[in-house]
Amino acid sequence: MMVPATPAPTTPPAYLARLNAEQRQAVEYGVGQHGQSIAGPLLVIAGAGSGKTNTLAHRVAHLIAHGVDPRGILLLTFSRRAANEMARRVERIVGSIDGKYAQLAKSALTWAGTFHSIGSRLLREYAEYLGMSPSFTIHDREDSADLMNLVRHERGLSAKDKRFPAKNTCLSIYSKVVNTGDTLEEVLESAYPWCVEWESELRQLFGAYVEAKQSQAVLDYDDLLLYWAQMLTEPQLAASVGERFTHVLVDEYQDTNRLQAAILKAMKPDGRGLTVVGDDAQSIYAFRGATVRNILDFPAQFDPPAKVVTLERNYRSTQAILNASNAVIGMAAERFTKNLWTDRPQAESPRLVTVRDESAQADYIVEQILARREEGVPLKRQAVLFRAAYHSSQLEVELTRRNIPFVKFGGLKFLEAAHVKDMLAVLRWIENPRDRVAGFRVMLMLPGVGPKTAGKVLDDIAAHDDPLAVLRATRAPALAAEDWKLLCDMLAVARAPASPWPAEFELVRQWYEPHLARRHEDAEVRAGDLLQMEKIAAGYASREQFLSDLTLDPPDATSDESGVPLLDEDYLILSTIHSAKGQEWDSVYLLNAVDGCIPSDMATGSTEEIEEERRLLYVAMTRAKDQLQILTPQRFYVHGQASGGDRHVYATCTRFIPAALMPLFEARAWPLASPPSLNTPATPPPQAFIDIAARMRKMWQ
Repeated sequence: MMVPATPAPTTPPAYLARLNAEQRQAVEYGVGQHGQSIAGPLLVIAGAGSGKTNTLAHRVAHLIAHGVDPRGILLLTFSRRAANEMARRVERIVGSIDGKYAQLAKSALTWAGTFHSIGSRLLREYAEYLGMSPSFTIHDREDSADLMNLVRHERGLSAKDKRFPAKNTCLSIYSKVVNTGDTLEEVLESAYPWCVEWESELRQLFGAYVEAKQSQAVLDYDDLLLYWAQMLTEPQLAASVGERFTHVLVDEYQDTNRLQAAILKAMKPDGRGLTVVGDDAQSIYAFRGATVRNILDFPAQFDPPAKVVTLERNYRSTQAILNASNAVIGMAAERFTKNLWTDRPQAESPRLVTVRDESAQADYIVEQILARREEGVPLKRQAVLFRAAYHSSQLEVELTRRNIPFVKFGGLKFLEAAHVKDMLAVLRWIENPRDRVAGFRVMLMLPGVGPKTAGKVLDDIAAHDDPLAVLRATRAPALAAEDWKLLCDMLAVARAPASPWPAEFELVRQWYEPHLARRHEDAEVRAGDLLQMEKIAAGYASREQFLSDLTLDPPDATSDESGVPLLDEDYLILSTIHSAKGQEWDSVYLLNAVDGCIPSDMATGSTEEIEEERRLLYVAMTRAKDQLQILTPQRFYVHGQASGGDRHVYATCTRFIPAALMPLFEARAWPLASPPSLNTPATPPPQAFIDIAARMRKMWQ
């Protein structure tokens, strides 16, 4: 359905007035220039802080304003939050254009979401053409690892004389093969050389794992892309899916893997109506299977080549920070040429601070953080970034000692907590009784039920059409007799056709609470998470939709397990560079900018790995708005090395900031005074003696 088009204006419409020239070029490309014809592919290279999200939202709104039915627009993102924010922006923009678009604004972007969530929707719609059950359930990573382990055990691989790869390693290998398109042999040789000897056994294991998933009507996270891509290899299905979307727009295209690129090419083989937005300089997720080649090679994949629009104006950082960042990424071996600029004042240069060791690094950062706070910069507007999570250990100790609240990203996710997984297992088993992993977990919640009993019950269920009848006919272990009956009663109500949602969630929660109290000492705290889940569940129309969305894009935990201070309204941000992507802060401190940390000594095996490490440093630097400080400890204290034992090792500044770039930084050393000698004798203890043990005992008398 096409909405009557608005005549093309001779001057930019009011809703585009605040865009700069390059943003407007990206928004207007091919829209309304050739009647209702659809323009060829568009690549928008959006530098850090260049207003990428705003530009993409305006392009979607501009399409709708020119007659494109929003139901035919597919917007793909990498997080549910990004999709929701984009939809809200589009609604605001479309609603402000003209009164006649008010209704359109409410229905805009019914197909906006992550690749995996859109894949799930399409697979359910086309299930009958794929020989699948539309009621399939989706395993998260832990469930997938559990199923992999079950298959691994059934095939006798866990009883090998030599240690066979663990379940998580097996799943990682499987996932890398699926997402990169490389062969098992190539993946093992490049990323898991210690597993090469098991290639034949792994191949058999993965085949059995696929068969187990299919027999249980479950898909794992990778299947949502793999099945979608396979579906599109059938010309009729590819045409059906491609034709329902006149325009496909992709955010963060540099983070796509080969499967995702193949899906887009199959849907839009000539590129007409395809817009991708991203920044090759921020491609930092190779460990997830993403490849920078997708964005670098995108223009040449089409004939004629895709239109390329580059956004270089930065709305975030000072020019001094941008100059240093441009210089760092300018040394990349291959990239789209762009130089970020801003009209913000020059301000101070980023600092390159040399410190004695990690302890001095922590002291310096705390001093600077508190100084900025006194100058009016809240803790929330300051962030400490690092390459690996363990790099912040010394700093965390010092922050705790100084009573400075902080949040570390990313922490424990909602779905990783045992009690949350228990609840979801019950709901998944209600949804799909053939889901063996979910059923096994539910069975083991009951007192007196072990793996042998659970396995036999699940075998019986798999062989019959009525799982509830099997459960009622089973003779329960004596310890589980009462709980077995309660489980059957709960399942009977929940599986009834008239069972309402989300009241059904409350039913399951009430059934689970006695088991929660029996299995966890902190049951009261965990119960708060379940109540929060119930609120989340109320926002969904069905159990199936709730389970799919929560698995594909889980929120953080809301209890004290999440690490968020509950009593402080202001707190410092600690984050890995990967988790910081897309964020910004007034002041940014980067830890351990030395070779071995950036680049990581585990990521220097190839030119591609080193180039990604360079991009990581660039991403970290471009998070800063007003102040950037990069710390370079001169030495690290390492424990328990095979050769040398506990000792100091000395470090050099990261290779990504060579001497030629030093004029772009303000070099500092801290502390300015000479460090004390390592051989300084310790201060002798006082003569007075305190019986600490006696004092401790007296406290409880």
